[in-house]
Amino acid sequence: MSNYFLATILGIVEGLTEFLPVSSTAHLRISEALLGMDLGDGYWKMFSIVIQLGAILCLPIYFRKRIVDFVSTFPHGPRGDKSVWDHPLTLTFIAFICTAIPALLLTKVIGKHLESLYIMGASLLIGGVIMWLVDALYERKIIPVHTPDVQDMSVLQAVWIGICQIASAVFPGTSRSMSTIAAGQTAQMSRSAALEFSFFVSIPTMAAATGYDLLKSLRPAKGVGHAIGIGPANAQQWITLAIGFVVSFIVAYGVVAWFMRWVRTRGFVPFAVYRILIGAAVLFWAARSAGV
Repeated sequence: MSNYFLATILGIVEGLTEFLPVSSTAHLRISEALLGMDLGDGYWKMFSIVIQLGAILCLPIYFRKRIVDFVSTFPHGPRGDKSVWDHPLTLTFIAFICTAIPALLLTKVIGKHLESLYIMGASLLIGGVIMWLVDALYERKIIPVHTPDVQDMSVLQAVWIGICQIASAVFPGTSRSMSTIAAGQTAQMSRSAALEFSFFVSIPTMAAATGYDLLKSLRPAKGVGHAIGIGPANAQQWITLAIGFVVSFIVAYGVVAWFMRWVRTRGFVPFAVYRILIGAAVLFWAARSAGV
């Protein structure tokens, strides 16, 4: 199978799943296994990280006007009712710190779980149930909405979202967006506010995580004679990398635009159902592969 074709498929998968609450990590691993790719191959490990960067790049471009507005009005905010402590930029940084420090401390635990189909399947399934439950409580107004916009957020809400996001770092298949969206809803934020803040906090979180993974992949760890990942060695590999990066960016941009429109009138139940079905299928596949 052509590497260019594989790069296109994986770029589409990454772009489709990175910002939907369905777990891009799990979908990439499943896709690579179904395509018969060597999950231990250094080049493809590095490729997976680079196409994530392609998806991330779409966010500052899509939200450029909103970001410029926040930056230009810091620290008082667009409405003049904020301080340096509760401005959206500060809250984004707070949520990022609440995720980044524990995730860094748990690096070894995260590494052990990355390739486990059992953990991916269970995380997909459990996350789907949680998302369905939270959205049902929200729809029935059992969880009231006190924060209709990101500009109305508090420090405690940002801390809570950052803490909940740790689960997506430790357990592949949980989904970063699922964690932040569900956390936002339980913190009495509107669906659109929870989703928008999820996108904002994902910019520094994903940039730091993928940048760290890329550095770790291409540089040997102490006591290890070789790096985990391998950079492009020839023109074909560079082109393959470029195709995956560009496809991931374009698809992710379209998904973000569509998803922002979707949540204004609909909920997250379809994604919860999808997670449950895929999670059950992955667990069945893992059991069959293990001969259970």
